[in-house]
Amino acid sequence: MLHKVDTLPESFIDAQPEQLADLLGGPTLVHLQGRRERPLFVSVLLHGNETTGLLAVQALLQRYYDRELPRTLSLFIGNVDAARDGLRRLAGQPDYNRVWPGSECQDTPEKRMMSEVFDIMRERRPFASVDVHNNTGINPHYACINRVDHRYVQLASLFSRTLVYFTRPKGVQSLAFSETCPAVTVECGKVGQAAGEQHALEFLDACLHLNALPDQPVADHDVDVFHTVAIVRVPRSFSFGFGDVSADINFIEDLDHLNFRELPAGSTLAYLNDVTSLPLEASDEQGNEVAARYFTMKDGLLQTARPLMPSMFTLDERVIRQDCLGYLMERYPLPAQ
Repeated sequence: MLHKVDTLPESFIDAQPEQLADLLGGPTLVHLQGRRERPLFVSVLLHGNETTGLLAVQALLQRYYDRELPRTLSLFIGNVDAARDGLRRLAGQPDYNRVWPGSECQDTPEKRMMSEVFDIMRERRPFASVDVHNNTGINPHYACINRVDHRYVQLASLFSRTLVYFTRPKGVQSLAFSETCPAVTVECGKVGQAAGEQHALEFLDACLHLNALPDQPVADHDVDVFHTVAIVRVPRSFSFGFGDVSADINFIEDLDHLNFRELPAGSTLAYLNDVTSLPLEASDEQGNEVAARYFTMKDGLLQTARPLMPSMFTLDERVIRQDCLGYLMERYPLPAQ
């Protein structure tokens, strides 16, 4: 059930993630009045173990504790129940970042809640939307967009010169809000890194100070743009590990070091044990199965079949089972006009 409030408890600023379920009572949408009326919409804790967004918002509210916000801030604090246990999501819960409008997931209370949040915010005409995340692999800080539009690129480039354009998976927050306003997802590295928390804080503060987003191109030399072309998953019929010689798929132990590196064809990703069929699945933007386009088996090795660039490849087995192994990308040219 969604809690809708106009103020936050004073203790929110110092609360630990595991305390929020009791403090707030559940997922919460709060509107904090600022000088400019159209709100900046910010979502945090869509994954309960990704705490950088929460810490950045707490620091932001401390910064403006005794003075007016430059712009109205609408804040959605998501999966506080999972945050209490330090988990991405609880067993039986859907992923809070797969059930926003446009989702292909079945109907659930969480999906209806996100529709309610979206409808409320659409009425408020947000100036921009920011969804703050961490990831478990070794990745640079980067920003994701779902529309190749100059205003969206301008917003994303305020966070990083590394941008990722994607249209799948469906049901993510930024994809839903991209229909109403410039929207970005910012990926702030691993949980617990002070640099990620500070980066998110300064970005959110900069967004609050924006009067408008320029509708003009960002220079090519100022950004590197990549397009997500496939989501990679490990079928449940295969066991896997990292340095586990008994697993069906024994991934190389530093798999996450390959993120945002352009790999040549023939790069080894894993050692295979008595595996006779391709042990990865990959779906493209249309939902087609394309694993054979990107991966091949040779002499007991799982290798790349063509040059490619991974992102968000992770060593976290829970994340791999609950979501995916990672993504594949290609460089993407921005339109000149």
